[in-house]
Amino acid sequence: MAITKEIIVGKIEVVGPYKVVQVRTDTVIKEDGRELSRSFHRKALMCGQLSMDDNTTFVDTDISGEDSEVQGICNSVWTQAIKDAWEAQMIKDKEFGG
Repeated sequence: MAITKEIIVGKIEVVGPYKVVQVRTDTVIKEDGRELSRSFHRKALMCGQLSMDDNTTFVDTDISGEDSEVQGICNSVWTQAIKDAWEAQMIKDKEFGG
């Protein structure tokens, strides 16, 4: 009787004007190759954020620890135009208390 645990990327979605990459990982527990249970975890990745130091400098999101497929999608959709638009929106929100 062999029990195994596997974590796989179950779904990747790109959402909204700033290309938020939503990643669903599935944790699959199997016994002798037969699935016993599956649970899900979701996270959303933005292309960057404002620096915690000065709150005006844009810092790219570190995706080096993500699955290679997720990295490829992020690198494809997070163009410089998207990053610039997201940075402008964050600065605007900060100025208006958002």
